[in-house]
Amino acid sequence: AIPRRQIPMEAGDGAIYTPLLTHEEQQVLDRLDFILRNFTELRQEVEELRNSLQCLSAEIVGEIKSHLEETHKVTRRRRFPFPRERSDSTGSSSIYFTASSGAANTDDGESEGGYTTANAESDYDRESEQESEEGADEVSCETVRTARRDSLDLVNEDDVHLISDSSVEEGMGQLLQQADQLHSGDEQEKGEGFQLLLNNKLVYADQKDFLWRLARAYSDMCEITEDAEEKKSYASDGKQEIEAALQKWDQSAECHQWYAILCGQLAEHESIQKRIQVGYVFKEHIDKAISLKPDDPKSYYLLGRWCYQVSHLGWLEKKTAAALFEAPPTATVQDALENFLRVEELSPGFSKAGRVYIAKCYRDLGNNSAALLWMNLASELPVNTKE
Repeated sequence: AIPRRQIPMEAGDGAIYTPLLTHEEQQVLDRLDFILRNFTELRQEVEELRNSLQCLSAEIVGEIKSHLEETHKVTRRRRFPFPRERSDSTGSSSIYFTASSGAANTDDGESEGGYTTANAESDYDRESEQESEEGADEVSCETVRTARRDSLDLVNEDDVHLISDSSVEEGMGQLLQQADQLHSGDEQEKGEGFQLLLNNKLVYADQKDFLWRLARAYSDMCEITEDAEEKKSYASDGKQEIEAALQKWDQSAECHQWYAILCGQLAEHESIQKRIQVGYVFKEHIDKAISLKPDDPKSYYLLGRWCYQVSHLGWLEKKTAAALFEAPPTATVQDALENFLRVEELSPGFSKAGRVYIAKCYRDLGNNSAALLWMNLASELPVNTKE
């Protein structure tokens, strides 16, 4: 209870009791009490946070030291050159965009009467298992950079910058080599390669050679999965990745190749008109890739598939294309044959499917002896793909 006292008022008013504190003074005291309580609680929280940060700092320092020691061990290892073996992954994943609503024929993965094109994988050098295992022991480049920044007592700032750039380049080179090896493997290895690239996206997202390989991995996953929605999702995400890369590296043949391929994969889930429209986009980017890298057999293989399918368009597809575009796509079997033969000229045995298509072209042109010859040549190549 608040003590009260008598305060005389004006004459004749008598005397009344009033509080010792006014209402405003009491409010101020209450607010001060509230502030003091909160300040005490805040001080306790700050103390707890300080203790937590100290523990976290000790853990980070310990982890960096551990990674740095492991990096030094890996760096000291002696690397021996191993002979590279060539792998044919041409048909490891095929994409089709078809202007035909009919069911696909399982022969050679074609849709008869449809407008299709296919993806052929380029040859990538496969390193030895020992080199692959050694690369798996490499630590994150970003961790190495952080640890080396903390070693300013050993090297100056300029030296640290040079070491960091060298570590980034070396780390990415090993990562891309491993990604190429996994891409040339079976479905499980392709999935591992996709996850490997995703895990390193934040570190190398501004590197051209990393981004087109990430797009390639999305294409692999689109082929691997059986679910239609997942296929569409992988193709869409991969197309977004390669679109961003093309905005910065328009002079990259690989970026144009994989943009064309992913557009085709995504078009499988679109309308007939959209699939026909994508055919023009596909041709445009493959032509661009050839102009940028005229000695890459993969681009000629893709163009050969495009020409072959256009040459076999059905009446309905031709009418649809003519109604949608002023200049419908045109190509002949002879155009397709020339592109497939160019592939063999640049890289003999590049693709089992490529040799089969050469045989098909000769068959369509009435040269059965040449068709038989190329079928025999195709049979000499190992069957290690879906095609």
